[in-house]
Amino acid sequence: MKILAIVGSPRLKGNVNYLVDQALREAREVGAETEKIVLSQYEVNPCLGHDKCASFESCLQKDDAGWILDKFREADGVILATPVYYYNVSAQMKAFIDRNYFLYKHDQKYGARVVGIIVVAEQMGIEDTLHTLKQFADEFNVAKDKVFVVSGYANKMGDAKKNLLLVNDARKLGKQMVDSYSKTRKIVSTFCEEKKPDTNQIPPG
Repeated sequence: MKILAIVGSPRLKGNVNYLVDQALREAREVGAETEKIVLSQYEVNPCLGHDKCASFESCLQKDDAGWILDKFREADGVILATPVYYYNVSAQMKAFIDRNYFLYKHDQKYGARVVGIIVVAEQMGIEDTLHTLKQFADEFNVAKDKVFVVSGYANKMGDAKKNLLLVNDARKLGKQMVDSYSKTRKIVSTFCEEKKPDTNQIPPG
């Protein structure tokens, strides 16, 4: 299983990045392959809203969004993580979400079967931010019980490390994603086995 985390925090040593690292570490310990992309470290420009987007073979913007979206679309599980900036997702995360419009216009489906959401706020805005990310996650056609959420508060950089409950929740999220994906794969595998024709059956007549 491959889990890709998309991080909307520009602070490499901030609370959101720390919690994502905890989730990914736990996921690796139970067998997942993981990768983290911090959007602020790459060039992901805002969507320009081209009217003829569906007619283009590739996005006209030649930045890093293209290969990031390829990885995002191919991952078995994805984590969307952001701080709350002015009552909602960060500018980096919003730009990334908007650039998914190209995938929508070209009917390119997501491979993710489990989703993790991590949100950290100083005071207010968690509910609105969670709503935004959950709406985006709806595009994956993932069952509600396969969307795992961790949210909490941190006033200063490093505060998340001191919140053991929040840290444990992040670690639990990583394990839950792997366990949930494994169960899904097992169900699909069992279903396929049941559908296999019995080659040893004697034909009628």
